[in-house]
Amino acid sequence: MGLTASVLAIDAGNSKTDVAVVAADGEVLATARGGGFRPPAVGVAAAVDALSDTVTRAYRAAGVTAAAHVSACLANADLPVEEEQLASALRARAWGGSVEVRNDTFAILRAGVADPRGVAVVCGAGINCVGMRPDGRTARFPALGRISGDWGGGWGLAEEAVWHAARAADGRGGPTALARALPAHFGLPTMYALIEALHLERIPSSRRHELTPVLFATAAEGDAVARAVVDRLAEEVVTMATVALTRLELLEEETPVLLGGGVLTAGHGQLDDRVRELLAARAPKAVARVVRARPVLGAALLGLDRVGAAAGAQRATRDFFEA
Repeated sequence: MGLTASVLAIDAGNSKTDVAVVAADGEVLATARGGGFRPPAVGVAAAVDALSDTVTRAYRAAGVTAAAHVSACLANADLPVEEEQLASALRARAWGGSVEVRNDTFAILRAGVADPRGVAVVCGAGINCVGMRPDGRTARFPALGRISGDWGGGWGLAEEAVWHAARAADGRGGPTALARALPAHFGLPTMYALIEALHLERIPSSRRHELTPVLFATAAEGDAVARAVVDRLAEEVVTMATVALTRLELLEEETPVLLGGGVLTAGHGQLDDRVRELLAARAPKAVARVVRARPVLGAALLGLDRVGAAAGAQRATRDFFEA
C-alpha cells in the first residue's frame, strides 16, 4: 500500500505550475514545477493531463502516492461552474481523498495573511480581486475581461498604450511619447509600422505584453498620457479592493489588502504611491502589502485549513516557502 501525505497543493497559472506535497505536521515533502495551465485554449482534459506529470514528479520525490486532500488554485477557474468542472476532473485522477478547486487569486491572498481574512488584488496578464473571512464568506468577481466589466492587467495596459499612441500618431489624440517608444521597442520607425506588424502578425500577439513595461517607463519619464493610464489602473485596483471590503463588511475593520501579480509587484513608484493614496482615502483601515511569496504557499495553507491542521503545521509550511 502506498504512503499518503496530508495535502497536495497546486498553484497553476497561465505560464507555470507549482506543486507541493505537505505532511500533516506542515513539513514540505517535495515540490515540482511544470508548464502553464490553459483550459480555455486546450480543453479541461488536456490541461489536467499537463498537470499530471508535475504531480507525479512531486509524489515520486516525496515518496508518497496520494494525499488526504488536494488544494488546487487554478488559473481560468473564474466561475463556480468552472471550479466544479475542474474539481471533477481532478477527482477522476484520484490524487487525493478530497478535492477543492479555487481561482488562483485565492492562493495569493492566503499566502499573504496569517489566517484566511483579507482582500487580494492581482494584476498580472489580467486583473482580479478576491476576499475571504474565516467564516467561509468570500467576495469575488467573474474576471472575464470587458464582458464582466474588467479593465487592466498587462494585456489591457498594452492595448490601451497602443490605442493612445495610434491616435497621437495620426492626429486624433493628443501628443504622447508612447507614439515613439512603442514602435522603437520592436525596432520599428513609426506607429503605422507597428500597427501593420501587429495586424499582419509579423509581431506575434503573444509579444504584445512586452509593451506594458514600456508604458510604465514612459510614465516614469513624465509623459502625461502614460501617467494617466497608470493612474487609471490604480483607480481600478482600489475600486475592486474597496468593493470587496464592503461586501465582506470589513471596511470599518483593520484588514490586509494584498497586492500580487507581475504588475503590482514590479515596484512602479507612481502606481504604488497612487494605490496607497486612494486606498487611504476610501478604506482608511485597510493595510496594503505586496505579496512576494510563491502562491503555492497559499494553496498549501488553504489545504491545511481544510484538513484542520494546527497552527504549528501551517507555520512550518510558511517557513519553507518564505525562507
